[in-house]
Amino acid sequence: MNKISVAILAAGFGTRMKSSKAKVVHRAGGLTLIENAVRTALGVAAPEDVVVVVGHQAEQVRAAVGHLGVRFVEQAEQKGTGHALLCCRQALEASGGLVVVTYGDGPLLQKQTLQALVNHHEDGVGATLMTTHLSDPTGYGRIVRDTDGEVAAIIEQKAASEDVLAIREVNPGIYCFDGKRLWEYLAQLRPNPAVNELYLTDVVELLRENGYRVVPFHVEDATEVLGVNTRVELAEADRVLRLRKVREAMLDGVTIEKPETVTIDQDVAIGVDTMIEPFTQLLGATRVGKECRIGTGVILRDTILEDNVHIDSYTVIGLSHIGESASIGPFARLRGENTVGAGAHIGNFVELKKTKFGAGSKAGHLAYMGDSEIGDNVNVGAGAITANYDGVSKHVTRIGKGSFIGSNSTLVAPIEVGEGSFIAAGSTVTVSVPNDALAIGRSRQELKPGWPSSRKGKTK
Repeated sequence: MNKISVAILAAGFGTRMKSSKAKVVHRAGGLTLIENAVRTALGVAAPEDVVVVVGHQAEQVRAAVGHLGVRFVEQAEQKGTGHALLCCRQALEASGGLVVVTYGDGPLLQKQTLQALVNHHEDGVGATLMTTHLSDPTGYGRIVRDTDGEVAAIIEQKAASEDVLAIREVNPGIYCFDGKRLWEYLAQLRPNPAVNELYLTDVVELLRENGYRVVPFHVEDATEVLGVNTRVELAEADRVLRLRKVREAMLDGVTIEKPETVTIDQDVAIGVDTMIEPFTQLLGATRVGKECRIGTGVILRDTILEDNVHIDSYTVIGLSHIGESASIGPFARLRGENTVGAGAHIGNFVELKKTKFGAGSKAGHLAYMGDSEIGDNVNVGAGAITANYDGVSKHVTRIGKGSFIGSNSTLVAPIEVGEGSFIAAGSTVTVSVPNDALAIGRSRQELKPGWPSSRKGKTK
């Protein structure tokens, strides 16, 4: 089998995005454009055989995909697609085999389509190039075929006659080259006199002139090969990627109500028989178990739900782990680094931050637990809070298993409440409580009969 290398051209600025950021670090489907492109390339080549051509904001582009193990070359001056690929010569020429060319701003190309391009390439062919048909091909080079159905020429729009302009088959610029021939003829390119740039399409012409076949590989779904140049096109790419992900989830056994309203990032995994209600967002590296129910308007980011978890409507959870059969919400907020035990319940308008909330414990409503370690089967009453911040540092509250925290209690950290203890409603607790004790930390109530009437007599 031929060795396969992939060159991803990603050095451009992307002027039409009207952004201070390089175009390829904008996001679609939960990933940067360049990460989408690299992941597709990794479907046909090993990481060390994928080279990303960087230029504008090179460090940001490297940071976006460096963790995937690919290599980088720099195109210090952007002198056209031919020049960009020429920058890869030292990195790729020794590999031999086939060289596939894609683009960092093309997030919609799928792995199976790129693999099909490679499979379509035959020994002895100089290049195989993707083509597609567009209802409006304006701006694209047109594919002119010979009598055998192979590529005779690629005619750019500004050089096309009326007959050629009527052709709707276009060149999106994705190629599979015989590596040896590519580097031979790429070195022979001369700058286009109009713009002083090297055009990769000129290699196709040189191959034909020297007797090598150039074979088209037609892609029916034109959206796969379209690049992103504007914010409008970015939004469309995001829409397509998310529809693909939602469809994939449903085919894998997930029920999604009004799927067109649901946002699921590409790295999210969801177990069978889970139900997702409208307007939900599952983001980042979220993992959802089997038979969960996720309510309307829920946002989960980088969160793990074990099996049979119920997240009620309009709950926001980030970077947390929710145990089996727990229930959370509605209108709850788990800000980050929380662990909720199996069978626990976090109710409406309860907030957790950096808290371990034990199995079977309950905080039904209107509570705040920050920097806390809460044991199993604890009951946290309405309005209870852990006062974790003293204005300088954060401190930990520890509550033993089986304890009862009364409504409107304030536990001033650092503090510990022993196992099986009770905190009386309305208490402010500043001293640790031992096991099996009742803590009352409130002022004694006084009654003054007749006081309201006497006060009225003193006022006008």
